[in-house]
Amino acid sequence: MTFIDVGCGDGFFSILAAKKVGEQGKVYSVDSDPLGIEKLNLKAKKEGLKNIIAKVSAAEETVFCRKCADFIFYSMVLHDFSDPIKVLQNAKLMIKPDGILVDLDWKKQDMPFGPPVKIRFSKDYASILIEKAGFQISSVKDIGNYHYIINAKPLR
Repeated sequence: MTFIDVGCGDGFFSILAAKKVGEQGKVYSVDSDPLGIEKLNLKAKKEGLKNIIAKVSAAEETVFCRKCADFIFYSMVLHDFSDPIKVLQNAKLMIKPDGILVDLDWKKQDMPFGPPVKIRFSKDYASILIEKAGFQISSVKDIGNYHYIINAKPLR
């Protein structure tokens, strides 16, 4: 199983995924912040995880592999990319025909933490971007008071 964590930060989800996919699986992680990737690599080493390939790069410029990913994951970052459509189009190149794209993100509402409301993507807008990149939305759900999750599959 192959998991790709786009905008991975210091690798919270990459570490969890590496444990889940096991030694035979792979986790590809990308972030533009060198410090985040350094922290991810240190955590992986400390936990003895050898199945994470982490890269400092812009997600707009990153395609790890073609048709290799079972899961492509974005955690509260889609609004951070300079060209989210390009990032999602790269996901379309990397995902297997039966793969799943997951966008976990902030609701577009005022709250005392998280990014400013003005830069957040609503569920509808994120769904439109995902569809424009060649995916079909499978589900959109609220996750607690502050987040939503979108699951999508690549169009064939």
